Amino acid sequence: MSEEKIDFLTFAMQLFAASVLGLLVLGLVILAVLYVIDVNQTRHTIRRNYPVIGRLRYWFEHMGEFFRQYFFALDREEMPFNRAQRSWVYRAAKNVDSTLAFGSTAPLDKPGTLLFVSTPFPTLSEDVCTAPPLVIGPWCRTPYEAPSFFNISGMSYGSLSSPAVQALSRGAKEAGCWLNTGEGGLSPHHLSGGCDLVMQIGTAKYGVRDENGNLSDEKLREIAAHQQVRMFELKISQGAKPGKGGILPGLKVTEEIAAIRGIPAGQDSISPNGHPEIHSVRDLLDMIHRIRDVTGKPVGIKMVMGGTDFFDLLCSEVRERGEWSAPDFIALDSADGGTGAAPQSLMDHAGLPIRESLPWLVDKLEHYGLRERIRLIATGKLVNPVDVAWALCAGADFVVSARGFMFALGCIQALQCNKNTCPTGITTHNKKLQQGLNPADKSVRVTSYAQHMVHEVGVIAHSCGVSEPRQLTRRHARMVIEPGHSESLDVLYRARHQPVRIVE
Repeated sequence: MSEEKIDFLTFAMQLFAASVLGLLVLGLVILAVLYVIDVNQTRHTIRRNYPVIGRLRYWFEHMGEFFRQYFFALDREEMPFNRAQRSWVYRAAKNVDSTLAFGSTAPLDKPGTLLFVSTPFPTLSEDVCTAPPLVIGPWCRTPYEAPSFFNISGMSYGSLSSPAVQALSRGAKEAGCWLNTGEGGLSPHHLSGGCDLVMQIGTAKYGVRDENGNLSDEKLREIAAHQQVRMFELKISQGAKPGKGGILPGLKVTEEIAAIRGIPAGQDSISPNGHPEIHSVRDLLDMIHRIRDVTGKPVGIKMVMGGTDFFDLLCSEVRERGEWSAPDFIALDSADGGTGAAPQSLMDHAGLPIRESLPWLVDKLEHYGLRERIRLIATGKLVNPVDVAWALCAGADFVVSARGFMFALGCIQALQCNKNTCPTGITTHNKKLQQGLNPADKSVRVTSYAQHMVHEVGVIAHSCGVSEPRQLTRRHARMVIEPGHSESLDVLYRARHQPVRIVE
């Protein structure tokens, strides 16, 4: 080796050693600064008692949300959705084999577990018959013949990113289901895929408000002019926060979102707790009539059940006015939280879960003779076939899901929905994080998830001896009420509610 090469290698090694030494010195200086800061601050006990090392606690606490679901939680114990629930959605969305082997891992003797009543004479056809279209709003100038019993629930553009909304719109079109806009207004991204849309009107009237924030008939006509907009949903409350308006942090209010909503960019978007012009059942029915009269399209309400008095008042008022005055549908949400930001006290403890409220509402409408007039849409953690089949057994006409379709888009349950840091690009407006979400690719998964859901609920229906999902009734399912003992839903719900039908 020449002397010049030896000198160059010696210089390179000295330079590398000097760089390493410099980095070590810099690291020691940083540690010393952090040590001085920690021992002199008084806000955090752990950092004061264990300088520098105590800072790792916060990192572990944050990363635990991500690691827990992969390394520590069992398949069926995690909340809000366990690994078994998520895995079925992932497999369905990716169109891979969803069968299992070697027995169930579900605790079949746990109270609340659903057991479907298989028959010795199942439906012989291997082709699962889809439920026929169902008309919503027969009194409207433009009724909606809804093709699918499984649809996409309300998620606003703002809560979701533009690529996520585009993927949902394209996927819904291919699957033949509707997409609910959420309360953030109608955006070009909702329209981009050509799917049927349900325009949600929240308490802030985003997208249909005038300069003073009041409901605008002119804006309603503009929205209704879009043929894709098939229905309007007046949101009274939602599962994440009954009695609390929508919350979109200012860091997610981009210029485009602000323009669609009619609010300043960069400021928190806080919706009122309720509709300022609705203070009674009479006001509510008047508002429904106004929107239906202006748009000519079906109008319904979305809400979480908190008690029973409201529905008695609503049904009594409808009977007094006439069936035409009824909401065309009720979207009944579950008090299990949702995709939106919400106070923990409301998310955990306000409202009734769908497992209790849906059977009660079905029976209440039967009681007043309005069950055929008002279509029922169930929502709230209904992301797997067993959940959807239960809702149909309980009496729902349709089921909608938000978080199920988020999983189809690639959601990993990072619990970052209320921030701008979603690692999968679904609920963030950070362009760098959005780049991993390709609408063309993810729309295929949205379609596949919806199609697999419809198919597998049909498989359950065949096992119970009926030809299509909407023929499922309460007698086709049982619920475990104590270890070793289950009860037919038909008997269980009848015993709880004991409705007496009102006849004309």
